Amino acid sequence: MMTQKIVKDGQCSECESSDLIRDEYTGELVCGSCGLVLKDELINRSAEWRAFTIEEEEARSRTGPPTDYARFDKGLSTWIKVDRDASGRPLSSKTKRQMYRLKRWHIRSRIRESKSRNLMQAMDELERISEKLDIPSPTQQRAAMIYRKALDKNLVRGRSIDALIAASLYTACRLGQLPRSLDEISQASTRDKKEVAMSYRLLLRRLSINMPVPDPTDYISKIVAKIGLSGMVQGAAVRLLRKAQHKGLTAGKDPKGVAAGLVYIAAMQQNEGVLQKHLAAAADITEVTLRKRYKELEKNILPDQSSIFKTKRNSQFGIPLRED
Repeated sequence: MMTQKIVKDGQCSECESSDLIRDEYTGELVCGSCGLVLKDELINRSAEWRAFTIEEEEARSRTGPPTDYARFDKGLSTWIKVDRDASGRPLSSKTKRQMYRLKRWHIRSRIRESKSRNLMQAMDELERISEKLDIPSPTQQRAAMIYRKALDKNLVRGRSIDALIAASLYTACRLGQLPRSLDEISQASTRDKKEVAMSYRLLLRRLSINMPVPDPTDYISKIVAKIGLSGMVQGAAVRLLRKAQHKGLTAGKDPKGVAAGLVYIAAMQQNEGVLQKHLAAAADITEVTLRKRYKELEKNILPDQSSIFKTKRNSQFGIPLRED
């Protein structure tokens, strides 16, 4: 076990060296250059118990879990047990009746306020959508915080709770660079895309959220994983993306369309067959958008290989082309 720590702040009174070492085992502060003991009998503020496994550390810890914003009560709820006392002895029938009454009134008091009922419904919906779309916990926590800010500013009044929580989740995904489209979240939600989009614009406007520009790289990995292409295709698509960004071809374009077009070109380079309809479905775009994007990118990134790719598409893959 490590018992010595380097102290960054401080200076030795003898040699004026800043190389100070705190020995937690002996409780001394020692200069690492000349060996002078500057302080002794330091207070050890760590835990008084030792743990050698994760299970022992969790069992002996007395601090409890951290604050969870994805729960309506932030994980700080109080539960009243009605069967046994603190020593483990069974309660009498009279005490049990009293505890049952206390528990009933405690539950009623928790959901008495409209804000608590609102958060309970919203956090349940957030957990349901997150499980359906496999949203990680940090993104879920950020979505809960965004919804709580909207609730504090009274943006929920007169609007759908489910639409606002779906919009909060989409906002959190965009802020965390998590490739989840508005269509995916709308399909997992109980509200339609139009209502979720209106709530999303409301959150951006009223909460003054600056949304970062989405990176097509995240969508490239998602598309390649959905279709089942190799890592060579993903690497080639990322290299093509760097060239496109250097020439300014991605500015103002939908990142999903750009990513799908680059994956299609990379699949041609690596001689891996992929149908346009499968690629468009994986990227959640239309085949017309896919054809428009890859023709534009192919013309500007690889002008010398356009005829080669056209021959491959016609002969090897049998994919009909739609000329402009």
